Amino acid sequence: MDFVKLFAKVPEALVVVAPEPGYKILAATDYYLQITMRKREDILGLKFLLEAYPDKDVSYEDNVVRKSLDKALNSKQVDLLDVIRYDLPNQDGSYEERYWEASHTPVLNEAGEVQYIIQHTSDVTEREKAKNDLKTSYEKFQFMAEAMPQLIFTTDGTGNLTYFNKRWEEYTGIPLDKLLQANWHSVIHPDDMPATITKWEQSLKNSEAMRVELRKRDKDGVYRWHLCRALPMKDKAGNVTMWVGSSTDIHETRKLVQELLETNEQMAMLADQVQLAFEKAETERQKLERLIMQAPAMFCVLKGPEHRFELVNEKYQMLFPKRELVGKSVAEALPEVIEQGFIKLLDNVYNTGKDFIAEEVPIKLDMNDDGQLEEIYLTFIYQAIFEVDKITGILVFAYEVTDQVFFKKKLQEMNHA
Repeated sequence: MDFVKLFAKVPEALVVVAPEPGYKILAATDYYLQITMRKREDILGLKFLLEAYPDKDVSYEDNVVRKSLDKALNSKQVDLLDVIRYDLPNQDGSYEERYWEASHTPVLNEAGEVQYIIQHTSDVTEREKAKNDLKTSYEKFQFMAEAMPQLIFTTDGTGNLTYFNKRWEEYTGIPLDKLLQANWHSVIHPDDMPATITKWEQSLKNSEAMRVELRKRDKDGVYRWHLCRALPMKDKAGNVTMWVGSSTDIHETRKLVQELLETNEQMAMLADQVQLAFEKAETERQKLERLIMQAPAMFCVLKGPEHRFELVNEKYQMLFPKRELVGKSVAEALPEVIEQGFIKLLDNVYNTGKDFIAEEVPIKLDMNDDGQLEEIYLTFIYQAIFEVDKITGILVFAYEVTDQVFFKKKLQEMNHA
């Protein structure tokens, strides 16, 4: 039986080296040559580490593969090498990123001395890259969740809490670890708890989105109204894998609506001469109330000093239904904001790293892309994005408050009347 030929065809990545300094290569399987991008005649007889597969960043003395071989040689026992990154050189001198798992098995002669060492290698590059991509994706989600002014939470598919963003601790004054231990009930107003639990249980049962208004106690003991939403994330089979929820402070909005309702009730008692004006105001109030209660939130990610749109959510895009934003700079996509000073604000945040927060700021936008500018009011935050202590972009979070500004003006007019 031709054992040399048989060994070469073994469907595993195996290489045999001599136990002498340098670990000269004696044999290798075809599969090993395939995954390491080498020919048999190019590596046989070479010093395993220095000549066949040089490490571009680490010296021979510090090479982890050599250390594992040394350990197997000296202990005469199998040594397992955990996942390592070991890039392979290409023909053009560049290196290809690769991840490996390996074991080194000493083969002893009759005298108990190490005659050969067999290295069994597994290419786990795709698995490790997938893990790294998943970690990066989670870090981006966590960054955006922490940057949002809303109270963000997640649960698993059965409704068990798994995450609160930092805003919860800032708002309630309760450490996040305690909130996760089912202590979130303590911040809900007792009168709102039964309805909240009922709606949450219905959403879990039917795998449908939840929307509820409730009061939450802040760190000063004051209850404020919030709009709480929770959306289910489903897999391809339709099974809920997690829930993502947000809680938005709508306390001031509700106060404005209540004050307007009370004013309208007083106006209903006036003479018939005022009745027509009241009915018109009531129609406008109902229209504006629906807009306010929708409370759309918008965010986007701007990259680089040109403030180029990298990510735009649906709510943001709805402002410009006829424009393509992604890939363009703010100046290219929204030229009408240049003279209004918003580019300078973005430049300052990008250059200094300091957040910029603005409330009820007017902005004129060509939302229909017909040259006609429409003025709206926004409350927004520009927050610098850091990568390795370097600013790479800006996170923009905003929600429209045009209706709130209009309510204030209308209420003043009614009170004056």
